[in-house]
Amino acid sequence: MKKITMIALAMFTAVGAGAQTIYDATNIAQKELNGTARFVGMGGAMGALGGDISTIGTNPAGIGIYRSNDAMLTFGYSMTGTESNYVGNKFETNKNRWSFDNAGFVIASKIGNHTPLRYVNFGFNYHKSKSFYKNMTMQGLMGSIDNQYVSQVRSMAQQATDAQDYVYHNYNQQRLNWESNDIYRDSEAGWLGAVGYQGSLLFENRQTGSPDSYDPYIPSEADAYFLSRERGGIDQYDFNISFNINDRFYFGVTLGAYDVDYNKYSLYDEMYAYKWEGDGQIYEEGYSLESFNRIHGSGFDFKFGAIFRPIEDSPLRIGLAVHTPTYYKLTYTTGALLTSDLFLPNEAGDETLTRTTVDTYSALGGRDMDRDFKLQTPWVFNASLGYTVGNNLALGAEYEYEDYSSMKFKYPEGDEMAWETGEADLCMKGVSTLRLGAEYKPIPAFSLRAGYNYSTAAYKKDAIKALPSNSINTDTDFANSKSMNTFTLGIGYRFSSFYADLAYKFDTYKSDFYPFYNDINGLVTPPTTEVTNTRSKVLFTLGMRF
Repeated sequence: MKKITMIALAMFTAVGAGAQTIYDATNIAQKELNGTARFVGMGGAMGALGGDISTIGTNPAGIGIYRSNDAMLTFGYSMTGTESNYVGNKFETNKNRWSFDNAGFVIASKIGNHTPLRYVNFGFNYHKSKSFYKNMTMQGLMGSIDNQYVSQVRSMAQQATDAQDYVYHNYNQQRLNWESNDIYRDSEAGWLGAVGYQGSLLFENRQTGSPDSYDPYIPSEADAYFLSRERGGIDQYDFNISFNINDRFYFGVTLGAYDVDYNKYSLYDEMYAYKWEGDGQIYEEGYSLESFNRIHGSGFDFKFGAIFRPIEDSPLRIGLAVHTPTYYKLTYTTGALLTSDLFLPNEAGDETLTRTTVDTYSALGGRDMDRDFKLQTPWVFNASLGYTVGNNLALGAEYEYEDYSSMKFKYPEGDEMAWETGEADLCMKGVSTLRLGAEYKPIPAFSLRAGYNYSTAAYKKDAIKALPSNSINTDTDFANSKSMNTFTLGIGYRFSSFYADLAYKFDTYKSDFYPFYNDINGLVTPPTTEVTNTRSKVLFTLGMRF
């Protein structure tokens, strides 16, 4: 991580008050396999096969395959689990929930049998493109490196020092007033340093003729505990028009609208050994930092697609699609609550265990802090193949690419956020996704399905969550997710007009988690927490073709 850290240090310059991070943006930009049970059962590998409402969001030309009207609803039940392992300390957390995943319809308008234009079709589809529901826990001793205790407090001290250094050298040797509640409105002050200072976790070193610096209070090795709860999702609404030319060429365009609601609560706690009794340690000093974050807003994109049969009498189909970036207008809302229990001097000169509470909600007059921003996600490029054998077997394969290092952050006025955009270029990379799927009909009315997805990692191995010196973020945790494998199975039954489909999906991927990162100016970072993430989901679709 040294190379990225040194470049990040060079970027600690004047930037607008920071809030959003590349980890928030990637969480929003990434989509998951979801839609009708048939689509999911085949691993989503239907870009060239078409004929399913969910292809409206991958290859819009797939709606052009329809020759009859279609309407459907999909419901789901998901089971999300995480297993963390921090130096042998293991925790398992789970979250189960019901969901409404899909509703859509297609209107197939026949133009003629002998005209080049055979059909003009219209489609609408709603589906849950992302679910944020997830719990995470880790715990363990932070240890020490080079006789320095590993602690989040070092990040607080570093941010306060960097912010004061910048203000001192750029505002005529002024000093930040960390004791005032107005510090949370100061665009040059970072909240992590502010809550640390007001929580008595930082020592001020005031020097004449030079900017102040701050030292962390870490009396002993920290026993850390971390908990996070993520909730919410992204609702996607797709509007489509598609064309069938001579039953060989299909074209389509989709306008996508997105509604984002992401909520995250995190708690980070450190306890210190104050005294020993017998063979056991008694922990009396420590602090906890709670962060309350929400990102909400809306966005839109366009998707263009084509399917063609290169050989007229062959069932082989080739699909191509491109998705523009999704252009989001978002609001980041945050608040923090720090509670410290430390031995502090009293009026008599003795040290007593003193509780200090720092609440940004109260400091801001009964409100959280809002920051508006714009996010531009990567372009998406998709190529697919489809092949059928009679009326009994359908095979699909799909490749998709999107470069997350190209994400762009902008202020509401449209100017680029140099820090965040630079972090994306520094820490992110391109993602390749392979989708495979098959459907077999032992009898005309009954279908068996299977699918597989593989997606490479979006984060570089040494990616970090670097917060600028004036960031209002207080949740310092981040996880670098690795490649993901998805396995799917499905069945379906067709009546005369009605149909019912059932699918099962299993996602699994590993990630390297850190409650904080502060390897700056010789400071130290905790060992990696190894996390295994899994999600099982059952989907049930009811539909009618007419």
